[in-house]
Amino acid sequence: MPVRHLVVSAHNGAHARPVAELVRLAQSHTAPVTLRTGDGTIVDLTSVLAVMDLGIASGDSVVLETAPSATAEAVLDQLAEVLAPRG
Repeated sequence: MPVRHLVVSAHNGAHARPVAELVRLAQSHTAPVTLRTGDGTIVDLTSVLAVMDLGIASGDSVVLETAPSATAEAVLDQLAEVLAPRG
């Protein structure tokens, strides 16, 4: 399974704008995409409320995962960029 382990570095963590972008990207992908928090909670990234309820903050560790596909690596890279921007 394609996976990305990362530490959230987005300013203010996963608040409304980043969560909306995560959901948009996950919905555009053909396979389900999940996010797992450090305490083991797993949510489907197509649910705004489920992601918002996690209260992900800057510095939190998360794992993004999806089924293998031609676009899996690209979508995980895009999701990781939302949570941990490089620039």
